[in-house]
Amino acid sequence: MIRPSIFFTIAFGIALGTAQAQQLPAGTHAADDHSREDAASARIQEAETALEHQDYKDASAKLKVLAAELPKDAHVLYDLGFAEERNGEEDAAALAYANAITADATLGEPRVALGLLDARAGRLEKAHQELQDAAALTSAAPELRGRALRALASMDQSSHPDAARDELLAAVKLTGEASSDTLATADLAARAGDNDDAETEFRRAIAADPQNIDAVAGLAHVLVQEKKSEEAETVLTSALKAHPNDPRLVSQLASVYVSEDKAQQAIPLVEQMRAADPQLAADDSTTRLLARLYGMNGQFEDSEKIYKTLVDRNPKDPSLLDDLADAFIQQQHYPEAQVLLEKAVGMRSNFATPEDWGEAAGHLAFAASKNHDPHVTLRALTARATVLPNSPSSLFLEATAHDTLHESKEAARAYRAFLTAANGKFPDQEFQARHRLIALQNVK
Repeated sequence: MIRPSIFFTIAFGIALGTAQAQQLPAGTHAADDHSREDAASARIQEAETALEHQDYKDASAKLKVLAAELPKDAHVLYDLGFAEERNGEEDAAALAYANAITADATLGEPRVALGLLDARAGRLEKAHQELQDAAALTSAAPELRGRALRALASMDQSSHPDAARDELLAAVKLTGEASSDTLATADLAARAGDNDDAETEFRRAIAADPQNIDAVAGLAHVLVQEKKSEEAETVLTSALKAHPNDPRLVSQLASVYVSEDKAQQAIPLVEQMRAADPQLAADDSTTRLLARLYGMNGQFEDSEKIYKTLVDRNPKDPSLLDDLADAFIQQQHYPEAQVLLEKAVGMRSNFATPEDWGEAAGHLAFAASKNHDPHVTLRALTARATVLPNSPSSLFLEATAHDTLHESKEAARAYRAFLTAANGKFPDQEFQARHRLIALQNVK
């Protein structure tokens, strides 16, 4: 937030005295001219004192009266906006800031304040223009222009990373490098896929501030992207000694362990983190991570219990139904899995991507096959084929479903396609396919 700076409006006192003198009868003197000037200055001082003591309600009340009397005083209008914003009156604050800009186009503070307010409110296009105008205001202090440029870089880092880099560089030229600039540069490099530069900048940020969790998390992420899982594990393990149970660090380390097939090491970390923080214990993403880890570690009953809780809380999330179905499949509870997967596949529009829906259809085909339901198996495979190419597994399921239904030609065709796709990678199923093809040759 921009700190207010009440400027004593001497000009207002002079203007007020002059106006009074003009309205008096000729030859009459205004004996109280100076007292009026002093009163105006005193009221401004009172408002300034209220702002300094963070008594924003009192400051707002005083500044509203002054703003009504001084509709062209940009400093009073800006300070009114500052007070209103801290009172939660964002619409009133925006209006006061806009009026301050109208009153004095050379004043930078209200432009930056309005830009930041609009950015927080989601009015990004408007905020972008306001901050650009502030950054281009040569009459403004370099620190203020630098703040506008850094805010622009933050807004642009996802959608326009090149522009964000230019804005950050311009801010550094104006004010010199701030500690936050190193981290911002690292983030921009990571978003641009420049992992080498990102790693260098994240390490610089950590060297400057070893307790900077954002920098540690960023470095770990980049190391994982660079396939340096062991280094990421070392970085995160060291950081967790200083920040035990930090949710981001724990989640990242757990993910690293997942990539290294070390679920057994990840489980105690997540369990301890959830036990230490009731809010995290109720967090769906953290809870889901633990369920996944249980599944990887062969604790399917534990995984099932968690997924059931999550499904109850999120009944329209088909990916959770898919996950719960997998826990049932691992325990050979195929009828229960089939019911869940049929429901999930029926929620096609709720999947994140068509491919995710196709994968769920493939899981349904497998569960139905194990549940001796070849008709559902084939329907599910037909659905899957609309978004995903055939795989050895899908072709084998298709072949066995047709075989079960005594559809010999279709079964033989699918078995041959499976053998071509498998190419020696599935010896047991390939043996079965060759055996069935010999048997099917004798079927008329």
